[in-house]
Order: sequence, then structure tokens, then C-alpha cells
Amino acid sequence: MSLVLYGHPFSSYTQKALVALYENNTPFEFRCLGPDTPEHSADWLRRWPLGKFPLLIDGGRSIAETSIIIEYLQLAHRGPLALLPSEAMAALDVRFLDRFFDLHVMTPIQHAVAGALTGDAGKRQDGLVAAVEKLERAYAWLEGHLADRRPWAAGKDFTLADCAAAPSLFYADWTHRISDAYPVLKAYRARLLARPSFARAVEEARPYRPLFPLGAPDRD
Repeated sequence: MSLVLYGHPFSSYTQKALVALYENNTPFEFRCLGPDTPEHSADWLRRWPLGKFPLLIDGGRSIAETSIIIEYLQLAHRGPLALLPSEAMAALDVRFLDRFFDLHVMTPIQHAVAGALTGDAGKRQDGLVAAVEKLERAYAWLEGHLADRRPWAAGKDFTLADCAAAPSLFYADWTHRISDAYPVLKAYRARLLARPSFARAVEEARPYRPLFPLGAPDRD
């Protein structure tokens, strides 16, 4: 049985896994989760009742959580590009940055989105205000960090950290625009958008942009 990935093209964490798969041209079957594919949803929930995606299936094995999926791919379906360094301390740096993008960039976005999805104007505003404050802190830290680490998050090589950064910064800029005060961060986001693996994921998600509850800008 070939690899199967359950997810949705507009999901940031699905995109994170897709970037890793596309980087190494790893063969897999994508099963989109949505109202038009109830058979996929039923099988996904049977395999992972917590109801989170993406979910990778490799034979009889189910692998959840995107960072773990990417590490699993390197162990079990290794391609020419190593997304996690073999040297332990370098790998630790990459794992830290992966967590930074997930926890300090993507999580505030998700809170803002959740507020908007309530349909309550007050909750929408509260979620957005909190997200802006946290994203500004993250942007400021990244501006200093990336100044010493270009072209990619951990240095010269594209890694797991960049798989996390691409969708995180993509949606972060939609939620709270990265200002000209952060030129290094803006340039990094542009490099991520130009990376063929992420550019492909962005194009595949383009039809779903009206779903973004904060309003998708007419760019990117």
C-alpha cells in the first residue's frame, strides 16, 4: 500500500506535510477531507478519533501530528533532501524553530480565526487583538534571528523548520501584515512563497480562499 495523506489543501498543517512530501517527490495518495468525501472522513476518524489532520497512513501504521509525520518520512521514506540534520545539536535547533512557528505564529492565527468563526463581532475583535500582539512579538524575534541565519530558518539548508514556517507566515501576513519594520522576515516569507514545493501547495489551496474567515487579501 502506498502512502496516504488525509487532510485539506487549505489547512496550514496539511500544507506543512505537503511541503515535506513535495520536497522529496515522495509518492503518496491525497485524500481530501470535506463534505463531498464522506467516505474519506469516516475512514480518517476510524483511524484517528481525535479528529485532527493531517494523518499519514503507511500500510497498517497511522502517523499523526505534522512534525512527527515529517520525521517519520525521513526515517521510513528518506529522500535526497534531509529535512532534519543528522547532527544532534543542529537537529535540536531545527526542532526548536519548528515548535516556534507552530506555537508562536500559527497558534495566534488559529485563535483569531476561531474568534471570527463564532460570528460574534466582539469575539472576533478580541481574538484579532490578541493575535496581533503575539504576532508582533514573534515577528520581532524572527527579524533578529533570521538576520544571522539566511537564507532559511536554520541556515543554508531547507529543513523541517521551513516546512513549518511556510504556511505559518503565509497566513500570519493575512492575519496581521508583516510591516516594513521587518524587511528580513518579509524577504524570508517571499523566498518561501517562491519555493516550488510551497508554491505548489499554495496553488492547490487557491480555490478555497473564500473560506478564510478573516478575509483573504487579493495577493500571494
